Amino acid sequence: MTDTASPAPGVELPEPVYRERAAFTLPGIPMAAAAVALLVAGAALVLVGLGDGGIPLIGAGAVAVLAAAVLGVGLTVVAPNEARVLLFLGRYTGTVRRDGLRWVNPLTTRQAVSTRIRNHETSVMKVNDAEGNPIDIAAVVVWQVEDTARAVFEVDDFTEFVSTQTEAGVRHIANRYPYDSHNEDVQSLRDNAEVITEQLSKELADRVNAAGVRIVESRFTHLAYAQEIAQAMLQRQQAGAIVAARRLIVDNAVGMVDMALKRLAEEDVVELDEERKAAMVSNLLVVLCADRPTSPVVNTGSLYQ
Repeated sequence: MTDTASPAPGVELPEPVYRERAAFTLPGIPMAAAAVALLVAGAALVLVGLGDGGIPLIGAGAVAVLAAAVLGVGLTVVAPNEARVLLFLGRYTGTVRRDGLRWVNPLTTRQAVSTRIRNHETSVMKVNDAEGNPIDIAAVVVWQVEDTARAVFEVDDFTEFVSTQTEAGVRHIANRYPYDSHNEDVQSLRDNAEVITEQLSKELADRVNAAGVRIVESRFTHLAYAQEIAQAMLQRQQAGAIVAARRLIVDNAVGMVDMALKRLAEEDVVELDEERKAAMVSNLLVVLCADRPTSPVVNTGSLYQ
């Protein structure tokens, strides 16, 4: 079986500028312990200074409390299958993927990005197949953020971007193939869904690559003729099935008649001239190909009467 549809044109999107890289981080628990220790020490120094220690102790205590606050601001919690994209004064400085309590530059802003596997199911869309017939089609796409930098900086909203590109990809792939094919050499949406959904996954991967998204899988969830032509197409399918069944019956009937004539000749059961052979062939074909039970006719005379 060959794919007679024209190859899908390449989806040309701007080359991504950003690539994900690991951010500089430190273990969060030791830094949290240091912040608590500085806070306690600073509070103690301030209290002693307020007593009789004077201004120097109060100043040292204030510096210790300020340092504890700076360390505390740098603490960030990263959940499993989640990443934190760091920005320092508007510049991308890296991504934190390691889960748990981490310490980063306190002056950075942190944006959470989920790296969990997600599903997107399109609505039922009405499109025209390769033969121009209106069909209703829907698909589900399994995807995951692979590059958090591209997901955040290359597109405005990567979730909406995936949704829009998925619908565009499904429409494009549906336009390239007929819903149903009467030629075994032509792929169709109904009979070759597995092969076509693989092509859909490849096309979607090209479309969402700029957003740092990986397509895990795609599948059609709904595929049918549009309501206005569904009845006519059902009749067409039924007619095609009847013709195919009749063709099979006739082919087998001809083989059985040929076998019967050869057996009669080989075993010398009866000798038939050409006219009687033609009559026998006609009667056998009527019996074998009729769509209702035949009524037998009993001949009580001779063979030629």
